[in-house]
Amino acid sequence: MTQDVSPLAGDGTSVCASKLEPIYVPRIWGTRRLSPLFPDPPGAGEPIGEVWLTGEACRFATGPFAGRILGEVWRDLPAAWTGTQMRGRPRIPLLVKFIFSEEYLSVQVHPDDAYAAQNERAQGGAGKTEMWYVVAARAGAEVRAGLRPRVTRDSLERAIRDGAADQSLVPLPVREGDAVFVPAGTAHTIGPGLVLCEIEEHSDLTYRVYDYNRLGPDGKPRTLHIEKALEVMRFGSQIGGRLTPLPLASKAGERSLLVACPHFAVERWRFFSRRSAQTSRERFELLIVIQGKGKLGAQGAAGEYAPGEAWFLPAALGEYEITPSASTTILRAYAPNVAALQRDLATRGVSRAALAGAVFP
Repeated sequence: MTQDVSPLAGDGTSVCASKLEPIYVPRIWGTRRLSPLFPDPPGAGEPIGEVWLTGEACRFATGPFAGRILGEVWRDLPAAWTGTQMRGRPRIPLLVKFIFSEEYLSVQVHPDDAYAAQNERAQGGAGKTEMWYVVAARAGAEVRAGLRPRVTRDSLERAIRDGAADQSLVPLPVREGDAVFVPAGTAHTIGPGLVLCEIEEHSDLTYRVYDYNRLGPDGKPRTLHIEKALEVMRFGSQIGGRLTPLPLASKAGERSLLVACPHFAVERWRFFSRRSAQTSRERFELLIVIQGKGKLGAQGAAGEYAPGEAWFLPAALGEYEITPSASTTILRAYAPNVAALQRDLATRGVSRAALAGAVFP
């Protein structure tokens, strides 16, 4: 991607849409087949499981901060970039990844913020709620999310000892375009043959309970965290799971709300003609390109977008325009005021039942 016009100084007082550089993360369950999103991954043949788009070590690729590290820049960004509601946030609140699974991931769970703040300060003190958007799926691919209704702590402990913890989870067959919500405390795993876009709290705190008897790169079994996992895991009634997209008004193509919770909101845009949108001064936005190519322009600057990219849109950017040269699918992610969003949708006539399928206050 090349930035066609860049009239901006490097002091952050001006704003523009800025692309972020990805970081490739090796995982033992990953693959080298990352096309078409990333056709030429780096490295000497080791499997890539994750591609981070907004990790603290990611760099800006374009704009006034090109070449600088996101985590370092974030701490000094003015409200024109971050948004008025982001004051006091020590790091960018949204972590965006692509996941490429060639094998099952470990059966795992993430703690919530309260538990992490009390017990995991050395690890950043943040829990993790996440969502998955299915970019591509082989026939028969599945994820597993949430415990089956009659699973208890005792029965799960037995299943862990017997090497059958994955059988205690609810299987969800998935295909391209599906979305799944995974709140903190939800036991889960991701099956082989999937490419997912994962949007989550900015935390990598994970408790494994079962790892399919795999050996890590050092030739030893990877560490399990069974006691902590059982402390934070949700038993009984589950929330989250497969999402029902909520249609939103759109002048061009399809726009739908996939999920909104206190940590993030994610919309899906599908379109093949020019569309415009506007940022809010309360918060920055991220645009994640799932499919398609074209131009993204605002305030006299234009950049070409392509699949696999994440773009940081400053809060004060205002109106921006996307002109596709091919049918485009984009995920728009931001940190919402979820109560205000819920009220706004209700005033627009969205029923409680429809809200319940996508909004989790």
